Amino acid sequence: MNTNDYTDDKIITLDWNEHIRRRAGMYIGRLGNGESPDDGIYVLLKEIIDNAIDEFISGHGKTIVLEVDGKSASVRDFGHGIPLNSLVKVVTTLNTGAKFDSDVYAKSVGLNGVGSKAVNALSSEFYIESFRDGQSRYAVFSGGKLLDTATRPTNEKNGTFVRFVPDIDIFGEYNFNQEFVETMARNYSYLNKNLTIKLNGKDFISRNGLLDLVNDSMVKEKKEPLYKPIHLVGDDIEIVMTHDNSYGENIASFVNGQNTRDGGTHLAAFREAITKTIKEFYKKDFDPSDIRQGIVGAISIRIHEPNFESQTKIKLGSTEMYKDGPTVRNYVNNFIKTNLDNYLHINRETADILLKKIQSSEKERKEMSGVQKKAKERAKKAAVHNKKLYDCRYHYGDKNELGEQSSIFITEGDSASGTITTIRDANTQAVFSLRGKPLNCYKASKKVIYENEEFNLLVSALGIEEDSDNLRYNNVIIATDADDDGMHIRMLVTTFFLKFFPDVIRRGHVYILQTPLFRVRNKKETCYCYSIEEKDTAAKKMKAGVEITRFKGLGEISDHEFRHFIGKDIRLDKVMITDEDSIQEILEFYMGDNTMERQEFIKGNLRSEVELEDIM
Repeated sequence: MNTNDYTDDKIITLDWNEHIRRRAGMYIGRLGNGESPDDGIYVLLKEIIDNAIDEFISGHGKTIVLEVDGKSASVRDFGHGIPLNSLVKVVTTLNTGAKFDSDVYAKSVGLNGVGSKAVNALSSEFYIESFRDGQSRYAVFSGGKLLDTATRPTNEKNGTFVRFVPDIDIFGEYNFNQEFVETMARNYSYLNKNLTIKLNGKDFISRNGLLDLVNDSMVKEKKEPLYKPIHLVGDDIEIVMTHDNSYGENIASFVNGQNTRDGGTHLAAFREAITKTIKEFYKKDFDPSDIRQGIVGAISIRIHEPNFESQTKIKLGSTEMYKDGPTVRNYVNNFIKTNLDNYLHINRETADILLKKIQSSEKERKEMSGVQKKAKERAKKAAVHNKKLYDCRYHYGDKNELGEQSSIFITEGDSASGTITTIRDANTQAVFSLRGKPLNCYKASKKVIYENEEFNLLVSALGIEEDSDNLRYNNVIIATDADDDGMHIRMLVTTFFLKFFPDVIRRGHVYILQTPLFRVRNKKETCYCYSIEEKDTAAKKMKAGVEITRFKGLGEISDHEFRHFIGKDIRLDKVMITDEDSIQEILEFYMGDNTMERQEFIKGNLRSEVELEDIM
């Protein structure tokens, strides 16, 4: 547009709801169809539940009723109820709400006055009703546009009821996953002791807060804590910690009731404080990794006006606990230093078990240090002539837009890696080539990472030798052939992450690349199909002169064609583990001794399970 074309009539002012609908990602992070717990429909549900939780925290209402089916959700709280004359304004006018008044909602999850407005704007049906002292007011919307509102008498208890249906024009064909919703309800109960959440008639209630969360997770994982979990509660902080014999760390973190899966300043302070306090208690300069090896725990804090790093609120960026108050780091450090130190002095048996655990981790680390040192030297030498890793220019740790887009494709074989390497975006896409099937590390110790060349080089490429926080790529994409061998390699690589680096999966970084199984074309058009059904539909549509090609491996797809499949239209399936999943059970099924069950699973889940003669 040149200057002469840039006139007053080019300036457009969008209505509040239209701006949200056009820029949904600004408000809820991502869209999705409900197959991932990070998808937008769960963010919408969370925004409404958070409002109900804030009522409970402020001392109003001990029960929240949720009804969620495949397409709609409703939330009923028994709090104040929204002032009737402000009902429509609260759900339609941006930057409007009681949460700006810190005296009413001192430690709320959301303070930006956007949440319920985003739900309203992004729903094809949105119904809200407020009950206050024998009167109610309801309002009905579609896409944020008011259709009807009225006031009427009521016998209902005070509170607010919201029902919404996410708009398929925004989210496509979606479904609420009941398992994800149950996890959400259970977490809310852990974080709000004695609150009853009724989800589709099922009650969720916790009497012991985060202690219940840690104990329940240990039971699910079929693991025994080495000592009774330490449970410490303060005015605005609650922590639980114990150890087991697993690798790595498993620490859940929450801020004002929000599950911060990517951690943030509070989790960093928790880890630092645990390390510092234990070193001072035993008067030994233990390596931090030995103290935190196998730690299982949780931390929840409540702060004024939390600052999250995105609208989805999964990483805390705040450095201050309160206005003109202590930093998050100092607050957490001081609380843990005082209370954990006291606990260990009083509970000497726990202190003795913890010491033995740390010493055991230290011994194992030192025994492996020689192996690790040699492995690092091998990796360093191999990196000079490394044909396994074709790196990109920008990485996740760069903390910029291109770094956020960074991906690494883990492939098998020279042809597949060669194809991707040739046509990738070298700014943001890296390729790591496996040689055949990697080792099944289900029953292996962490020593295998340093002794096995494939894993050693992969860990080095990912940058997670010391800590998963140093991951160099936002997206770790397993790209294998769509056959039984490819499925097996996919499972072996996934097992490697589940066993040694589960946080990489927990934080949503691991994906499976979908590639087309068929090319259907005639002289006029070409269609790439990812299933037999898509292939049949395309063939019928093209009618005459149809040529169908079956892609048996990634290496069979030409460079020119493959460019489409790892570009802006890339299809990825996220590898997910939820709070309800037991990693041990998953590993036992996929990599244990149940060979026939596993073979049947592979065959039953292959998209390519079709004979060549059936295609033509």
